[in-house]
Amino acid sequence: MVHPGLPVPWVASLFLVMLVLAFWYSFRLKTHQQQQGFSYSLKNRFVLWLVTHPYLLITLKLFSAAVFLLVIYAGLFGTPVPERNIATVLTWTIWWSGVVLSVFFVGSAWCAICPWDALANWLVKWKLWQRGNEQNSLNLRVPKVLRSVWPALMMFVVLTWLELGAGITISPYATALLSLLMVILATVSLLVYERKAFCRYFCAVGRTLGAYSAMAPIALRPIDSDTCKSCDTLACYNGTDKIEPCPTHLVMGSLKQNTYCISCGACSVDCTYQNVSWQLRGVGSEVTSLSRKAAMRARVDEAVFILGLVSLTTFHGLTMMPYWESSIRSLARHIGDSGQLLGSFSIVMFASILIPVLFYLVTVKLTQNLLRLKEDFKRVFSALAVSILPLAFTYHIAHNLTHLVRESRGFWDVVANPLGIDTSPLTMMERHSRHLHPLIPDTATFALQGLLILFGFWLAVHFARQRVQQLSATGNTTLLAFLPILLFVASISLADLWLLMQPMVMRM
Repeated sequence: MVHPGLPVPWVASLFLVMLVLAFWYSFRLKTHQQQQGFSYSLKNRFVLWLVTHPYLLITLKLFSAAVFLLVIYAGLFGTPVPERNIATVLTWTIWWSGVVLSVFFVGSAWCAICPWDALANWLVKWKLWQRGNEQNSLNLRVPKVLRSVWPALMMFVVLTWLELGAGITISPYATALLSLLMVILATVSLLVYERKAFCRYFCAVGRTLGAYSAMAPIALRPIDSDTCKSCDTLACYNGTDKIEPCPTHLVMGSLKQNTYCISCGACSVDCTYQNVSWQLRGVGSEVTSLSRKAAMRARVDEAVFILGLVSLTTFHGLTMMPYWESSIRSLARHIGDSGQLLGSFSIVMFASILIPVLFYLVTVKLTQNLLRLKEDFKRVFSALAVSILPLAFTYHIAHNLTHLVRESRGFWDVVANPLGIDTSPLTMMERHSRHLHPLIPDTATFALQGLLILFGFWLAVHFARQRVQQLSATGNTTLLAFLPILLFVASISLADLWLLMQPMVMRM
């Protein structure tokens, strides 16, 4: 059974709109001016009470931890039928789609209630919220070689390989084991390293949400920057006798980017002046408000992580094509692969990651030459990478939307019987019914997917134009200098559109 793809007329219409946007931006290249965008701090009494008291966060953490433990129990002791077991249905169909979509509304707030971190913290610190016993951890500083997002990228690659190659998405038992592994990694990290090294450096989910939240219309920020400038305690960073310090080493007064903020609420509770709250802002304003100097300080590891997001999200779509399995089997015959065909899968996965990376390297080199930049290649490579971040984000949601609206039907039946006791696999009649009766009509799904890809393309081109203008020494940019990154953005967007056009194999 397959999901229908975007109709050709829809794709043709989207292509024309994208063409108009590309021309409009190409011929409006002018001297760059830093864009501040709007921001509005939510500082009414109710919001301030919520952010300065931990009760809501504690409740949500307890709930997420309870659900997580149910997932582990169901995966280990429930039915092996994936569509009847809450472990696989909730993890791969509901949670992974919902957690990425949540960035649009609450930024990186999922990290604040993450059950992996919550369980690890309770096991090590023996405290529900207040500052735990520091002697329960070695509190070692993270080695310099690990102080980057390279470990998170490696985890993302391994998780993708396990998900799509080893097929853990259709195994409740394997899903439960993977869930346990994540808690173990978070716990060991907390036992060995200071603060929450797992959240900042190692967690693939947290770093993905951190990257995506650069485009979120909401973030934790100071209410009054002058109050932060006059603060002499830095309680947000150091913590207090009762409340933990910032787990990812951030100072609220100088916070400009969401990347490493896990919205845990420690800073808002710690702050002596109650000067931290949620701030509403324009979508993508975190990127467009950066100065040239700040843009040129972008890090190589973060840029490569963004490239990894683009490559791996596209690769996910490729593996859902009806002809994917036959293509892998054909490759396996040529190279003598047998068994689960993991060798053939790994080759194609590596190629799928490598091709966009090579394309991007050529794009950066051309941009550098056309702008006659004195900055080294690494700086240009890192500064331009944020241009393609919206492409990964919007395709990620558009792809998972198909799974969500079709494969989540029957979810409440699974909730009623989470272990799937005395159940059998879906019959062809049930599969056909799910196919014909999605949660929302196909027309609405197509419209949402099309708008997401269009939004991602617009935002990517918007970011790209600004970055190219910032890279230019004079701020003036020619169409020729803008063309390489425009072609890269357009190529990835068209590839994503093509993938959405194809029928997609149902995961469960």
